[in-house]
Amino acid sequence: MKEKKFKLGLVPKLIIAIILGILIGQFLPESICRIVVTLSGLFSSFLKFVIPLMILAYVTMGIADLSQGAGKLLLITVALAYGSTLIAGTASFLVAVNLFPSFMSAGALDQIAATADASLASYFSISLEPVLDTLSAVALAFITGLCLSTMRGKEMGNSLYNGMSDFAKIIDKVLHSIIIPLLPLYICGTFVDMTKSGKTFAILSILWKVFLVVICMHLICIVIQFIIAGTVSKKNPAMLIKNQIPGYTTALGTQSSAATIPVNLECAKADGVCEQIRNFVVPLCANIHMAGSMITITACATAVCLMNQLPISLGTVIPFIMTLGVAMVASPGAPGGSIMTALPFLYMVFGAEAGDPDGPICAIMVALYITQDSFGTACNVSGDNAIGVIVNTIYHKFIMKEA
Repeated sequence: MKEKKFKLGLVPKLIIAIILGILIGQFLPESICRIVVTLSGLFSSFLKFVIPLMILAYVTMGIADLSQGAGKLLLITVALAYGSTLIAGTASFLVAVNLFPSFMSAGALDQIAATADASLASYFSISLEPVLDTLSAVALAFITGLCLSTMRGKEMGNSLYNGMSDFAKIIDKVLHSIIIPLLPLYICGTFVDMTKSGKTFAILSILWKVFLVVICMHLICIVIQFIIAGTVSKKNPAMLIKNQIPGYTTALGTQSSAATIPVNLECAKADGVCEQIRNFVVPLCANIHMAGSMITITACATAVCLMNQLPISLGTVIPFIMTLGVAMVASPGAPGGSIMTALPFLYMVFGAEAGDPDGPICAIMVALYITQDSFGTACNVSGDNAIGVIVNTIYHKFIMKEA
């Protein structure tokens, strides 16, 4: 009998990468740290190049393979993603505005701001511009997928469909042969940079109570989303949450919803989401579902307002959340993308003077957000699969029956 070869799973590899990143950043000289950051940066450039191609391939084929109800499912998915983002942001404000005043300290501002521009520099980088940006890839995938779904075999042949199918297989090969195996390197480099520059420990030593409240809100959000998904699909929510652990861990390290797509697709498969639905919903929601990021941004904005004695109310926060829910669609390709997208809109909460994107208040907001960004991203991608389970149930119980 052939002895079974031991294979280390993805989650242990990611945990090891995080621990190694913190240890390297804490104890090794800057020259060594910069080598790791350089390698991580090169992989990051390649990843950013592949992400729009991944979205184009998977979302197009996911929609094209839905022979019935593609338009309906698209509307349902967008509505669920946007609704989840709005509810999460509103709940985050209500919690933050009631809890934060009891432990906020204005003396924390300078210490937090000191980490804002302290990132390690790579020894060199390669400029690899994506063929499309993420928003263009999503729009093109919508158009191509919907047209293929409704026109294939009626108004056009199968040539384009077969071509896109082969293209999706190429991208799939790249993901499983290059991107997933090298994700631990990317994650290690991220934590080396954060640890060496002081970002990893700054928030824990200064505003750790705010940090804990935000993380708790993320976890509660995930649990509620999977309870709803489990109730709709009649599946065990605890099992759905367990299946999500690899995707959650990957997002913690990459700080990118888009970069977590390949792992999240495997999580959706474990949830029993059929191939065409998961290939459609997961890449799409990676770009439009921002519940975790909205929780973090709203909580951080509330914290900054309280520290600086700026007025804030539900009346100013709701329009801000509604605007960001749309604006952040283009943000998931890179760590910190959500807060960078939010910068031009912070005046809606902070006011015209304090909301200057180049001013000190916004710099503090960025530093505070970036330290917690990985947890918000992990919440985002977990919610993506909760939506996937719901959409999968709707598709098989209602839309397929109508056909």
